Amino acid sequence: MEWKAYFLRQLDYQLWANQVLFDALAHLEPEALSQPEGLFFGTIHHTVDHLLAVHELWTGRLRGDAPRTPRLDLQRIHHPDWHALKRALQQALHAFRHWLEAQPLEFFSGRCHYTGLGGEPRQDGTADLLTHLMHHFTHHRGQISAVATRLGAPAPEMDFLGFMRAMEGAAREIQAAQMQQ
Repeated sequence: MEWKAYFLRQLDYQLWANQVLFDALAHLEPEALSQPEGLFFGTIHHTVDHLLAVHELWTGRLRGDAPRTPRLDLQRIHHPDWHALKRALQQALHAFRHWLEAQPLEFFSGRCHYTGLGGEPRQDGTADLLTHLMHHFTHHRGQISAVATRLGAPAPEMDFLGFMRAMEGAAREIQAAQMQQ
């Protein structure tokens, strides 16, 4: 599998895993999302907000439209409404997937030049930055999942193979429905 197809599949997985996590979090009382729980960003809400803020930063860098001096205040919540935050995160990932799909194959083996948070010029391989972004989501979802489970939410099955099995099941259902027509 070449890089482009790989990262498009990874974005599909991120969207799916986010939804699985959000479905599990729906079993908690709304106030549990804003209670300090020992996460690096304190609360479940702030951690999901962090995911969106960092996603926006990295996608801006990858697109080449990030500000020269990036300002990212990781100490504040940028999206205070939980439902709006979830929608915004999923919409941002969908939009990024569409943008990534439009990129030529050479983009994925190229380099990204950007300014670090400290103002220093940096450059990294595009595939390395995309890998970092995908793992960043997985890392924080795992933290949130552990806290949510401790608080009484069902343990979400967010493994990549779970995603693969869900996609295979959906394909079988579509095929069966088409055969009945």
